[in-house]
Amino acid sequence: MSEAFLFPGQGSQRVGMGRELAEQRPAARRVFEEADEVLGFELSKVCFEGPEDELQLTANQQPAILATSIAVYRCLLEHGRLPAMVAGHSLGEYSALVAAGTLSLGDALRLVRRRGQLMQEAVPVGVGAMAAVLGPAPEEVAAVAAEAAAATGGVCTVANLNAPGQTVIAGHRGAVERAMELASGRGAKRSLLLPVSAPFHCPLMAPARAGLTPLLEAIEFADPRVPVFCNVDARALGTGAEARDALIRQIEGAVRWVESIVAMVDAGASRFVEVGPGAVLAGLVKRIDRSVPVVSVGGPAEVEALLSA
Repeated sequence: MSEAFLFPGQGSQRVGMGRELAEQRPAARRVFEEADEVLGFELSKVCFEGPEDELQLTANQQPAILATSIAVYRCLLEHGRLPAMVAGHSLGEYSALVAAGTLSLGDALRLVRRRGQLMQEAVPVGVGAMAAVLGPAPEEVAAVAAEAAAATGGVCTVANLNAPGQTVIAGHRGAVERAMELASGRGAKRSLLLPVSAPFHCPLMAPARAGLTPLLEAIEFADPRVPVFCNVDARALGTGAEARDALIRQIEGAVRWVESIVAMVDAGASRFVEVGPGAVLAGLVKRIDRSVPVVSVGGPAEVEALLSA
């Protein structure tokens, strides 16, 4: 069986994540200890105990999810469970690159901590928004977004192509809300604003891209040991240089998740394992291709079940 590991992004966090795993498995505990040391504060405590509002801060949320995901991965790795290929949703692409040996854990933690800060600073709170549009095809959502942008003079573009019938848009709040109205008037099943602190994966993230690019360029990126399917191109990366470039473009670019999963299946993936907190990606995979089994692994019991399978 050709197993593909998937790593979650923002929205998968919960207070208490990683706690039982760190208590029971030294490999996981060492990841959180390294994270605390690298970042200079107790990220582990934020993960294990919260409070919720502190975990929700983008600059904490991103390294917290990465650390938890890699803690789970290291537990699988120490028992010889290696993926044939990997991918990560938005932030999760950093976890995927750590798993592929392209980025060190320390470098990835520092990068996503700063990434979260820059993304939050790029757009004042309340100015931007993201919304999920359910029902229409991606090209129809893109057309509605473009029409709303033209009508309002703001930014509104497709940010995430998550699953068939689930496309996320991002941009100025007024433009996004106008796009939601247009979509609803043209047969969308539902359009809803997402509880996020900034409009990710759209041109409004240009300041974040400008701030993160020199940091990415200063980091060593090794060639991946296994194929890494990147968000912006929905294809496998072959070199460390390609991985760096993909992360730079990903900040403003759309997350092409549907195409990424299809490409992985075409490349031979016969089973998906969501590695990290939550089960968001497993749900998306089931909507994209029900013929391929998928499991979510985030706690000790799930790790044990996968290793025993």
